Amino acid sequence: MSIPPRFLDEIRSRLSLSDIIGKRVKVTRAGREHKACCPFHREKTPSFTINDDKGFYHCFGCGAHGDVIGFVMQHDNLSFIDAVGILSAEAGLQMPAPDPAQERQAEKSRGLYELMDEACAWFTARLQDTAHEDVLTYLEKRGLEEESRARFRIGFAPADGQALRAYLQQAGFRDEDMIEAGVIKPSAKGGAPYAFFRDRVMFPVTDRRGRVVAFGGRTLPEDMRPPGRDGFKPPKYINSSDTPLFDKGRMLYAESIARQAAREGHSLIVTEGYMDVIACHSAGFKGAVAPMGTALTEEQILSLWSMMEYNDKMPILCFDGDNAGRRAASRACERILPLLKPGKGVRFAFLPEGEDPDSLLRSSGRQGLQAILASSLSLFDFLWAAHTTGRNFDTPESRAGLDKDLQKVVSAMADTEIQRHYKALIRSRISEAFFKPYQSQRNGGPSIKRPAGSPASGVKIRSARWDKTILWEKVLLAAVLNHPYVYPNLDEDFGNFPITSPRLNALRQKVITILEEEPDLESPDLQHKLRAEGFAQEIDDILNESVYVHAAFCKPDGALSGAVGSATNSMDIGSWFRVRDGLVDKDYKQENRQGWRQAVVQASSEDDEEKLKSMMRARTSEEL
Repeated sequence: MSIPPRFLDEIRSRLSLSDIIGKRVKVTRAGREHKACCPFHREKTPSFTINDDKGFYHCFGCGAHGDVIGFVMQHDNLSFIDAVGILSAEAGLQMPAPDPAQERQAEKSRGLYELMDEACAWFTARLQDTAHEDVLTYLEKRGLEEESRARFRIGFAPADGQALRAYLQQAGFRDEDMIEAGVIKPSAKGGAPYAFFRDRVMFPVTDRRGRVVAFGGRTLPEDMRPPGRDGFKPPKYINSSDTPLFDKGRMLYAESIARQAAREGHSLIVTEGYMDVIACHSAGFKGAVAPMGTALTEEQILSLWSMMEYNDKMPILCFDGDNAGRRAASRACERILPLLKPGKGVRFAFLPEGEDPDSLLRSSGRQGLQAILASSLSLFDFLWAAHTTGRNFDTPESRAGLDKDLQKVVSAMADTEIQRHYKALIRSRISEAFFKPYQSQRNGGPSIKRPAGSPASGVKIRSARWDKTILWEKVLLAAVLNHPYVYPNLDEDFGNFPITSPRLNALRQKVITILEEEPDLESPDLQHKLRAEGFAQEIDDILNESVYVHAAFCKPDGALSGAVGSATNSMDIGSWFRVRDGLVDKDYKQENRQGWRQAVVQASSEDDEEKLKSMMRARTSEEL
């Protein structure tokens, strides 16, 4: 049964999310939100938040997230229709009457889903046929081990154009259904319909719910297939045509897997092909997806943002580092500009020339691709490079032309707030590139001679400003990463203090999940698990001297080491991090508190535990 979207919106608007959840678990108010102990995982202190204004719940412990319908489905173990039925009654609404035409179409679609799943199982089984042992060997040499083949249900379509048709006919499916699903095609010569995919490695394409809706087929290497007639070379990849189940401009390969990975904190990475996605997943980059043999579409961009639950939605688009890759990035940029919204953008990563993610991972390992992703460009930096590389800006006219070109790009952005920020960045970057050196010289500074040609070769991309808020977030994470045995005494502070960085917040959630399940885990094992989950870059950013210099006690051999657990000698780290909230609170600006804050930082860097404890007691008693 199909439910009109307007009816679902009416349910959401009529019902209070906190009321519905409060009928199932104990809920308490916390400011403008509500809190509860998460019903989906065991926890001692509430990390499950409910926001009635926005209509969603989120658990900072296990990552559970959704609206009122999703909660009832998951908590009560109900189907979508059953959950909607219960909620519509509570909202005083009458469930919409079934539409016979919609019901017939839904029934037909269910039959096509079953057909596609049956075809997928048949393709997968062909890899076990002794007649195709060479294909299996080829896949293993390409790095497609058994685990990856099973996860992505990879199979093989034999050269026999009637084999799949005969199998599906025996399973009760008609030729008309097979043609509509795109697995066979009519003969142009009046003969029997025949298989669309022949003599190809098969990659099933699934929808958001994990149902097979299409296939991609990769041809075998030339030495493994019979020679083509008249020198014909088949295309390397062919994909299913659009069907009632499949719209290639809207779907992404591995989208259902990537959606779950995004909820767990993994970055979304857009690659070019099936093999790239599978290689990325095998290396731990579980948020990898790929378009269906076409350039990235507007619908796919919106889908990427919808997968990400945090405010800072920045999927990374990977392109080849050659001219063709740059042109493809420029085309993607044109599609993205009108769609930009606050908190919704992209980053651009360029691979070494001649490499793709699959080949780079095989040659340089995970670290090689991680380095490329870490050096990805923001959309603005890509636009700057695209408009400056290879050009000479020795004259005011050429510089004014650059300004005009960039302003024209900004005009394609529909969001006025985004436009305002981009215009400010353009002014700042042009001033830095062309005027700052001369201003410095007039003010008595050193003379700077700009190199001829592209300013991109002489102007470095500025690094992000060091944010004190993020510093203290990293201090807390460093304490738990290096000394996980402090977590039982920190769980409330650790789970509830606000983290502004989406990736650090995702890391925090994963730490909580792991330590709730394995409370005795030691630091090396905890870090190993987190790195395997895709947080290697974040851990390296946290566990280094740039953080330890502000909080030496967080070092592996710092004041926490061997001290925590002793009631008389251990520092009250929970109190220390509650003070941290004051250090970054916008209302915490009075002059008489400035010296105290500086003293806390100084005591931390000097590893002066007794001084810190004394200051914490003073902070509590005076209620600064």
